[in-house]
Amino acid sequence: MDNGTLALMIPVLALLIPIIAIWTSHQRKIEEIRAQALSETNAQAAARAATLEERVRVLEAIVTDKSYDVASQIEALRDPALENRSTKQ
Repeated sequence: MDNGTLALMIPVLALLIPIIAIWTSHQRKIEEIRAQALSETNAQAAARAATLEERVRVLEAIVTDKSYDVASQIEALRDPALENRSTKQ
């Protein structure tokens, strides 16, 4: 490597260092924004899952409730009676 090449490389390297520093800083900020967006999305998904779990608990309570079974049996008895009425008319 001759002196001319070395003299050219020193200023080029001196200019590349701040450019690389700016670029890495920018990349870090982009990743922070992505992480924050992902965190918000995860929080929304968790809230949605909690709501759905609560709804499933309520539905399970309704289905396993003894009065629901009685009510469904009564409705099952009513349905044929309604069908007979509508066919007689």
